Amino acid sequence: MDLVEALLAQHACEHVILHFVRRLDLGEPADVADLFTEDGVWEWPPPGDGRRIEGREALRAYFGSRPADRLSRRLMSNVLVTVTGPESASATSYFTTYRVDGYEGSGAPVPAGPPVQVGHYEDTFRRVDSTWLIASRTLHLPFGGPTPTAGGGLNGRPAS
Repeated sequence: MDLVEALLAQHACEHVILHFVRRLDLGEPADVADLFTEDGVWEWPPPGDGRRIEGREALRAYFGSRPADRLSRRLMSNVLVTVTGPESASATSYFTTYRVDGYEGSGAPVPAGPPVQVGHYEDTFRRVDSTWLIASRTLHLPFGGPTPTAGGGLNGRPAS
């Protein structure tokens, strides 16, 4: 793989990382599944809750079950993609999540609070028919708490 091909692969993987959070925050959450390979995996291993979702359709159902009244914005940083071969890559990226449930879509700003999550993703990518897709995404969450409601309370809805 020459330098230009490696840079194009790196950029494509960075693009997938950013589209993941954009689809969760501003798009249709179930569409996140299209960024994974058919056998793709999303997991949150211990000390997380041990959740593991495998396969594109299972991922579509999981991310599609996100509460309709959830308002979130994720900030991505420290994205480091390493191209490991002509059809494979890996990455680490940091995220910070601001989120509330019970948002009624009034357009009025929600009072700002601290982030509910700060962590990082470890990803592997595979090129499938010239498109880079997530083969696996592992969530590491050293900082996390309950999701507040738009009215100021807390709830225990699962993270997504």
